[in-house]
Amino acid sequence: MAGWEQNVRKVIPYVPGEQPRQEGIIKLNTNENPYPPAPGVARALKEMNPEQFRLYPDPTASLLVNALAGRYGLSSDQIFVGVGSDDVLAMAFLTFFHGTKPILFPDITYSFYDVWADLYRIPYQCQPLDETFCIRPEDYEQENGGIVLANPNAPTGVAASLETLRRILEKNRDVIVIIDEAYIDFGGESAVSLIPSYDNLLVVQTFSKSRSMAGMRIGYAMGQSRLIQYLNDVKYSFNSYTMSQASLRLGTEAVEEEAYFSEVTNKIIATRERVKKELTRLGFVFPDSKGNFIFASHPGISAQELFEALKRENIYVRYFPKPRIQDYLRITVGTDSQMDILLSFLEDYTQSCFK
Repeated sequence: MAGWEQNVRKVIPYVPGEQPRQEGIIKLNTNENPYPPAPGVARALKEMNPEQFRLYPDPTASLLVNALAGRYGLSSDQIFVGVGSDDVLAMAFLTFFHGTKPILFPDITYSFYDVWADLYRIPYQCQPLDETFCIRPEDYEQENGGIVLANPNAPTGVAASLETLRRILEKNRDVIVIIDEAYIDFGGESAVSLIPSYDNLLVVQTFSKSRSMAGMRIGYAMGQSRLIQYLNDVKYSFNSYTMSQASLRLGTEAVEEEAYFSEVTNKIIATRERVKKELTRLGFVFPDSKGNFIFASHPGISAQELFEALKRENIYVRYFPKPRIQDYLRITVGTDSQMDILLSFLEDYTQSCFK
């Protein structure tokens, strides 16, 4: 080892899903929205003057912050925005988890949480989900330095009730509780309604899923103003200009087109429920997903072998070779035509396995 390497901060990085670029694939592996952003986004993009790109963007992101505040019935000082929810969550870890007690999150969840904890040298403990992939509130009633829960959870899609979240919040008023709601618009019940009652609650959402803007990288957090002020203090100590001019303008347009937002999310929900029925008919089992994906397993078929077989047909899904979930595939809900192609392949494949 070179001498300078002794001072390098070494971590095991997060591994994102594959981003294949070839034509003709069916991409169901990274939970992107299969439909385009709201029409107003395209119009605003055409109207943008390139001259403005020579100027720094508004560091307060007031255009987008005000639009989000109006959308959720909050004040502007209760909104924080960042470069995707990953940026917002990383900033929250850095800001709020600075103690010596371990933070708590499930053993099966978004695999960036332990990466950030390791990066920022935050002690943590993983709490096991039960046999149905549900969190057990009693596991979060121990002494801790903070709690992070994805709801609906990823990769399982299971959503905890507001009553469960309220119970956890009641038992943990002296630490920050982060609810990561990347998939909330596809069927869960948001914890935003709990913000007035809990000054330690931070709710994080994203434009990447329900608003079809994964490529723009827009995320946001909602909480009482004191929490948001702490986040902004750290942000301004890290990077004052996190949001681009384009992100601020196009994100605002997406927020304002509520009818289109509802149309797209309802379409994805309908497709998801139809595919659940077809997968059940083919012998697959899965928890009741409230996300834009299904976490499916077949008792008689190797998930890894099925993953490879799908890939050979240019159908990409996500496989996690990890304890407890190595028999499952996470399948993003695409368009109806994409899902029909997937189901047709699965029908043929399952039949060939049981001849």
